[in-house]
Amino acid sequence: MLFRSSYCRNFDNVFKTAKGSIIKSVDEKEYIDFFCGAGALNYGHNHSYIKQKLVDYILQDGIVHSLDMYTEKKAEFLDFFEKNILIPRGYDYKVQFVGPTGTNAVEAALKLARKVKKRSTIWSLIGAFHGMTLGSLALTSDEASRKGAGVSLSNVVHMPNEFTEGVDSIAYMEGILKDDHSGFEKPAAIIIETVQAEGGIWVFSKKWLQDLRALCDKYDILLIVDDIQVGCARTGTFFSFERAEIIPDIVTLSKSIGGYGIPFALTLFKKELDLWNPGEHNGTFRGHQLAMVASKASLEVFLNDHVEEMAKKRESIIQEFLEDIKKEYPNYLIRGIGCIFGIDVQDGDLSKKIVQNCFKNGLILERAGRKDSVVKIMPSLIIEEDLLKKGLTILKESIKEAERG
Repeated sequence: MLFRSSYCRNFDNVFKTAKGSIIKSVDEKEYIDFFCGAGALNYGHNHSYIKQKLVDYILQDGIVHSLDMYTEKKAEFLDFFEKNILIPRGYDYKVQFVGPTGTNAVEAALKLARKVKKRSTIWSLIGAFHGMTLGSLALTSDEASRKGAGVSLSNVVHMPNEFTEGVDSIAYMEGILKDDHSGFEKPAAIIIETVQAEGGIWVFSKKWLQDLRALCDKYDILLIVDDIQVGCARTGTFFSFERAEIIPDIVTLSKSIGGYGIPFALTLFKKELDLWNPGEHNGTFRGHQLAMVASKASLEVFLNDHVEEMAKKRESIIQEFLEDIKKEYPNYLIRGIGCIFGIDVQDGDLSKKIVQNCFKNGLILERAGRKDSVVKIMPSLIIEEDLLKKGLTILKESIKEAERG
């Protein structure tokens, strides 16, 4: 018996091969991929350059598993990441290998923040998604996800965000922090996504992000940015917070930092926060060498192919398409940045029909947000422009088909 999870319920076919932005099923049907492994495949499937680096390393009998021992490929990755990603942006972060997935990076960030500040509470935001293990799930606001915990999810308070109707969220948080009768404990950290992806593609403004950074500074609170889904140039810059000209205290990376869809996760933090004792936070697969090889290769692609510029060019194509959709369906709400956009049709049944029609017509994408009413557009950052336009045309026709009933 096949255990039916979540995505396979919507994409009911058996897939066999994938290259670039095309996925093929066992019956040879081709699908354009606007899903990108939930953000793990910013460079598409089986990128030739990254693949060759992996194949070469495997054929040379390169070490695959090493825990946290010193290895050649770890040193090469760290050196390249520091010199080509961190230093040019003025970031002086330490890099911690935390395990294979994004939730591992978030759990490490939470433990470190609590250790540094000696406070147990973390503030998250309404609409947040940060992972499915208990610590990160406590940060996640989605009711259905939280119900899966089976235990109480504690030491987290969810605060209003920039888009919470009728609330000045920064003023609200500051009011709590300065009121000695608010009943709230000051948090060790506030964790945010600069673009709430699973929450419905909500893009926080530059000003709001700067105001939050200032609030954290004023009240001695660490700012954690979860860049797991919208990092690695998804928003048009390598780190999603670059546009706001802020520097978080801690950053979590996973998904596309692995380059090839290989599990990989990092927690970055300012050097003065490094209070870890040896072995205090570890994991069996935090030294996955194939991920380091693929990640370095993907960063080379990022730099050599000018992926930030490619993402911004594709952003213009998507925006132009969505403007036409908005003219035809003025009740739809359009939100997004870079190569992550959402069409909020404000009806979960309608969004489901649209996604089903897209799949039938050869396009894979997913839904997000309240009641899953948002059709989520998330193609590869390097998808061929003609293929991007073809996928958008399929989406448009699928919307028309769904609206006709």
